[in-house]
Amino acid sequence: MIVPHGGYAWWYVDALSDDGAHGITLIAFIGSVFSPYYAWARRGGGGDPLRHCALNVALYGRGGARWALTERGAASVSRGADWLAIGPSRILWDGSGLTVRIDEVSAPVPRRIRGTVRLYPAAVEQRVMTLDTAGRHRWRPIAPCSRVEVVLDRPALSWSGSAYLDTNQGDRALEADFHRWDWSRAPVPNGSAILYDVVRRGSEDRLTLALRYGASGGVVDFEAPESRPLPRSGWRVERRIGSEGAPQVIETLEDTPFYARSVVGARWLGGPVAAMHESLSLDRFRMPIVKAMLPFRMPRVG
Repeated sequence: MIVPHGGYAWWYVDALSDDGAHGITLIAFIGSVFSPYYAWARRGGGGDPLRHCALNVALYGRGGARWALTERGAASVSRGADWLAIGPSRILWDGSGLTVRIDEVSAPVPRRIRGTVRLYPAAVEQRVMTLDTAGRHRWRPIAPCSRVEVVLDRPALSWSGSAYLDTNQGDRALEADFHRWDWSRAPVPNGSAILYDVVRRGSEDRLTLALRYGASGGVVDFEAPESRPLPRSGWRVERRIGSEGAPQVIETLEDTPFYARSVVGARWLGGPVAAMHESLSLDRFRMPIVKAMLPFRMPRVG
């Protein structure tokens, strides 16, 4: 894959344990879209995505909450057709599943995160959606219905559960083309469902996607339920989710000045769901004061 100057690619995994006690998200970035260093480089005429790579690791749950996002330069990155190494961490797709070998240090309190996450897709999907009218930003749910095994030695954790894998690719900064978005995914009977509500910049129009993926493969569109407000996050980030009834925030997992990740109770396709949900304010991310705060959580090496 060739990532253009000023562009990006990322691969995203989220998973929740079967008992609901633990969760994990992993995001491997080439051209880290939320990096203040990358934003400053583009503003100065730079913008080589390989100079701004990172593996974001977030652990949730009893005895295991940690968060790491260390940005690394091109000398610390190598890749092949089915693997990517960022610093000491490595991601491998072997045709039957995804293996992520994690070796990172959390911030701002330095604690080791080390171990292996193995994702097993029920089916691999090929459909790609464009998020903007010019086709600069693309999104592909690769394995919406998956299982995961998490085995870590730092911290000592071992669990399994349901999981999700997708990828995003783009030719320029997200904040150049979007105001905000809300995204959510949840297991539903015999598969998984995803809602995506994107507010585009300039035209001020919205893109709403409602997709249902079968456990054995295949995707169909369905009518998106009414978008309903959720309580704003602690940083006052606006949150919304489509739901056939009143939704409820079960737990806020990440609360930052421009982004919130939550588990939300909602009603989709006639039944209750517990959805992994994110709200992203790119207007907030554009603010100089927000970028100045980010290095405390996003250190850079090299």
